[in-house]
Amino acid sequence: MNSTLPKPSEKSSQRRSQHSIAETLRHLRQGHGFTLNELARRCALAPSTLSKIENGQMSPTYDTILSLAEGLSVDVADLFSERQTTTVSGRRTVTRAGEGVPLDTAQYDYQMLCTDLAHKQFVPLRAKIKANSAARFESMLSHPGEEFVFVLSGEIELHTQFYAPTRLAVGDSCYFDSTMGHALIKASEEDAEVLWICSRVIEPLQG
Repeated sequence: MNSTLPKPSEKSSQRRSQHSIAETLRHLRQGHGFTLNELARRCALAPSTLSKIENGQMSPTYDTILSLAEGLSVDVADLFSERQTTTVSGRRTVTRAGEGVPLDTAQYDYQMLCTDLAHKQFVPLRAKIKANSAARFESMLSHPGEEFVFVLSGEIELHTQFYAPTRLAVGDSCYFDSTMGHALIKASEEDAEVLWICSRVIEPLQG
C-alpha cells in the first residue's frame, strides 16, 4: 500500500470534490422536499452515511452515486454540476485534460467526465486504480447496467462474480454486465489508469 501523503494539490482536489457533491446533494434533496431520513430510505442508504456525504466527511462510491441519482430521480451528472443541458439534436461538450470532476474513494480515484451534459446515455470516467488486493473491498460492487473498461496505463486485474480473475494490460479492454459483482485491482507497481464507461441506469436499483 502506498503510504505517501497526498500532495497539496491532491488534497485541494479532494476537498473540492467533496464540497461540490456535498453542496449539490443538499441542494437537490432540499429542492425535492426530502428529509435526510426520507432520501436515505429512497436510496437504501443509512441516514448517517447520507449525512456524512452532505457534510463532506465521506466520498461516495460509484454505487452510492447511482443510488443517490436514482433516489432523487436525477441524472448522475446532476450530482456534480448544477448546469442542466436540455436534450437537443447535435449537443456536445468537451472536458479538457485534467479538468474532470474528481471523486476519490478508498479503491479508485475517479475523474467524472462531461458532467455539464445531462441525460447522457452512458457515464464516462477516467479512473486511477488504487486497490492492490481484493481484500480492499468489503464486497464486489454490482448495479444495473453494463460497463466497458480500457486500460490506459499499468496493468489491472478484473475480478467478476462468474469468472476467474483476468489480467489486462495497456490497450486491453473488457465489456461486462454490471449486475455481476465486479472489482478492479492494480496488478503493477506503476499507477494503473483506465477509461471506464458505464451505461446510464434506467431501472430501479435494488436495495
